[in-house]
Amino acid sequence: MFSHSNPPSRPASRPPSRPRTPLEHFRDVWTKRTHTRHGSHPADGTVVDDDEHPPTPDNANSQTSSVAEPQWKTLKTKPSLTVSLKQVYDALRHARHEKESEAHQIFRSSAGHKPKGVLPQTINPDEETVPGIEHPGSTGVIYCSDRAIANGFSYAHEWANLGQGAPEVGDIPDAPARPTTVELPTDSLEYAPTTGVKALREAVASLYNINYRQGKKSQYTYENVCIVPGGRAGLSRVAAVISNVYCAYQIPDYTAYDQVLGAFGRLVPIPTALEPENKYALDIEQTKKDIRTQGLSVLLASNPRNPTGQVIKGNDLKELVGLSRESTTIILDEFYSWYIYPEKGEEYGNSVSSASFIDDVNADSVIIVNGLTKNWRLPGWRVCWVLGPKNLITALSQSGSFLDGGANHPLQLAAIPLLDPKRVQLEKVALQKHFKMKRDHVLKRLEKLGLKVDIPPTSTFYIWLNLERLPAPLNNGLTFFEELLKEQTIVIPGIFFDINPSHRRNLFNSPCHHFVRISFGPPLEDLDKGLDAIDRVLRRAKHEGMRAFGHSYKKSIEENILEEAPPV
Repeated sequence: MFSHSNPPSRPASRPPSRPRTPLEHFRDVWTKRTHTRHGSHPADGTVVDDDEHPPTPDNANSQTSSVAEPQWKTLKTKPSLTVSLKQVYDALRHARHEKESEAHQIFRSSAGHKPKGVLPQTINPDEETVPGIEHPGSTGVIYCSDRAIANGFSYAHEWANLGQGAPEVGDIPDAPARPTTVELPTDSLEYAPTTGVKALREAVASLYNINYRQGKKSQYTYENVCIVPGGRAGLSRVAAVISNVYCAYQIPDYTAYDQVLGAFGRLVPIPTALEPENKYALDIEQTKKDIRTQGLSVLLASNPRNPTGQVIKGNDLKELVGLSRESTTIILDEFYSWYIYPEKGEEYGNSVSSASFIDDVNADSVIIVNGLTKNWRLPGWRVCWVLGPKNLITALSQSGSFLDGGANHPLQLAAIPLLDPKRVQLEKVALQKHFKMKRDHVLKRLEKLGLKVDIPPTSTFYIWLNLERLPAPLNNGLTFFEELLKEQTIVIPGIFFDINPSHRRNLFNSPCHHFVRISFGPPLEDLDKGLDAIDRVLRRAKHEGMRAFGHSYKKSIEENILEEAPPV
């Protein structure tokens, strides 16, 4: 039925399903002219593409010109063929495909970010040098950190990192004192069990029973808790014990789900795009229908939601938990469960968890992933946990034995007093007051900059910022991110929250393409530093026009070093 004969040759610079763009047309003509001039034009008349070394005739890179209306020169090849250089600028300005954007090409050139499963399959010899090894692709924070380092970033420099998904870790008003010492009893120098120290498991179970299960017959015990070395480790342990199933997930959601769903092949990913018109709410009725019609066995979601800052609670959360009684396993990433911002008349100190609506902790197939990372503001400890039915925990013990070996033993012991319910309540109230103040501050400053947030966050410490109203090319997340790197500021482009394990979609078609995630997790001083950088970019666009944007990005740290090196 399908022919495997060689298709007609096409220039490598564009996919076969897309018409050539003005920029590609210009490059093809320039290359043809160059070959003709040097007597090296191919005998068969084909056009040689030169993506690695694009032509740079006078004024071709006209975006850098400070002249408002440049005198566009014309490249003439034949009387019947004239290409205006203004078309090149217009192509960059109105880019509609990732191949027309420098920022997007840098992203695709990063290891593991090329489309997967597209024929013909090719291997980049510079990327895959070890037989049998394939890059899975980096999470958003890792990619953005690497790009920042290429632009001179180090943790010792005065950058504003509004990309890192971590809260500030120092003292905040009215919160309990931060831990400053860790005891090292001799027994703690041994391996801990792969399910964790029993005393910590008991403390986690007790905290959930007090906060979410008072008056319920079914209570958590230590046998329902598995301690893991970080949230990703917990998700990986869970993914490793799931059999061949259809797994539902939503777009946008936590960037690491992309790698989890791509790495564990027994999970067949089934996406659902959440709509901004519905404030990115999960449609429970549609989910019920999808379970019946598509045979979904697993549903994975963050709640509260990263990156949109919305939360499923109340009756909606109760109905979601109820799906676990319809032969579907619900996996909920609840790392931001304390970051709930009360509105007028509501009290501080409340938190959200699906544990409130579970009937039987050993019968309802609900898996909760949480830990010290976000709520306790201790990301460096890597002490987290998975809650679920007892038989899940025994399976996680087995997968942990070959995946990660378990969490740090001394820090597990040090974590036990931090889970005291009275201390936890003080932490919640202080955290919510402090982070609500920072949220409101950032929202007001963004609005003054003309960047009004369509759907303000009611939870987490993230702002999902829509850039569509900015002029091109600043209206897409990758270019906006690259321009802020020049100002020593980091944000996360929205495409990293488009969970797309095969990476096949044209990035310009992503529902997250016009967004960036801004974190108000860092201290207030850092937030203002980053907002000042955004202000500078917008002012430059207003006063200089758009020709200075969308190009001239540093590709590597080596390039940065060479530029900063003194002349010899």
